[in-house]
Amino acid sequence: MGRTILKRIRTRGIGAVAAALVLAGVFYAAGPAAASSKTTLTLWQNYGTEQNAVATTNLVKAFEKINPNITIKVVAQPGTSYFQLLQSAAISGNGPDLAVMWTGVWDLQYSSYLVNLKGHVPAADLARMEGLQWEAPNFNAAKGAYVMPLETQFYIGFYNKKLFAKAGIKSVPTDWSQLIADCKLLKAVGVQPIVYGNGGQAISTEFYPWYDMSYLMIGAHSLSSWKGLYDGAIPWTSSVNVAQLKMWASLQKDGYTNSDVLTNTANIQQFEKGKAAMMVDGTWDTKQYTTTMGSNVAAFVPPYSTTPIKGVVEYPGDGFSVMKYSKHQAQAFKFLDFLSTPQAGAIINAAGLIPDIKGLTTTNPVNQQMLNFVNKDHLTPYPMMDNYIQVNVGNAADKVLPAVLANQQSPLSALQNMAEAWRQLPASQRSKKYFAG
Repeated sequence: MGRTILKRIRTRGIGAVAAALVLAGVFYAAGPAAASSKTTLTLWQNYGTEQNAVATTNLVKAFEKINPNITIKVVAQPGTSYFQLLQSAAISGNGPDLAVMWTGVWDLQYSSYLVNLKGHVPAADLARMEGLQWEAPNFNAAKGAYVMPLETQFYIGFYNKKLFAKAGIKSVPTDWSQLIADCKLLKAVGVQPIVYGNGGQAISTEFYPWYDMSYLMIGAHSLSSWKGLYDGAIPWTSSVNVAQLKMWASLQKDGYTNSDVLTNTANIQQFEKGKAAMMVDGTWDTKQYTTTMGSNVAAFVPPYSTTPIKGVVEYPGDGFSVMKYSKHQAQAFKFLDFLSTPQAGAIINAAGLIPDIKGLTTTNPVNQQMLNFVNKDHLTPYPMMDNYIQVNVGNAADKVLPAVLANQQSPLSALQNMAEAWRQLPASQRSKKYFAG
């Protein structure tokens, strides 16, 4: 998921947002009269029980209230087979009007089934969204977008303040050496440093490696160099990549993680209950942590770098697309346009997520802390790596990276599998153009 290159400058204020909400309400109330005929749209989502599902439900309710002649039927699809189901429905032309779509190479992969929003959603409204290039052909926002983003997402670390204090840790680690030193301190006072597991992921029952892999590659390569991982200028088997994965595997080997990293399904609950000091997750779970842990939880940037980490994953990881075969595209575009309003942003914020709309804020203090990593600490925003590299390379990595952390497969062997998947791609998908062909 889901999961910008340019530094984001945010001018956020609750007073301004409240005023904008009033204006938005007036605009919609005074807008053109709706047609008398009623339309029913179908929207597919694959969010499981995450906060994204809550936000989607509440967005639909609000939209229907101001558009009484449009009904949106939300259908929850299984995360593990979602894209196969969506592709089959697109081929048959008998699927949803609107669908949750991951961004980056995912929407490019399925772009033949999606309507480019350019010319259908007002340009000024599209321009209000953050990171629109990641939904655009060849990642060029001037060419339109296939997805209207739902939220700004972070892959991020969470830590337990009380357990850090118990171990005498006064500041979060910023590089590998500090992380290892802190893990030793935590272990010395009987605290498990880091917990891994599937984290309640709707897309898999297994450990999802891309939260960590994104930071392993942030620690290894500058943002401008990441293109080399896509087009082959930087081989997956490069020595720096191998070294990063070796350090990562040492966390489990040296006893700084739970031993059952591949099979644990309760890591979220274990972290919440103080059974471990740190975990790596995404913003879709922030509200759960702040609800159960209060002010005891905070965010940190996973410091998988030999020097102080300089980047953070900040990215519009998913949103909604209009399917080409839909017979109600005008109404579907209207829903996507609604997502660009302050009213929609307030609903997204209330669900515990970060609105992707420029100028809006978040009231969750831990989510705001994440935004401050970019706004105040000036860390470089990176995309989610699983939304950036070719899908087949990502699929190959899914099968081997968890085993690296569990010390059941060597880093070099895993990276060789990824490199082989890259070599087997069509030449057009190994070019400097993102997902050509």
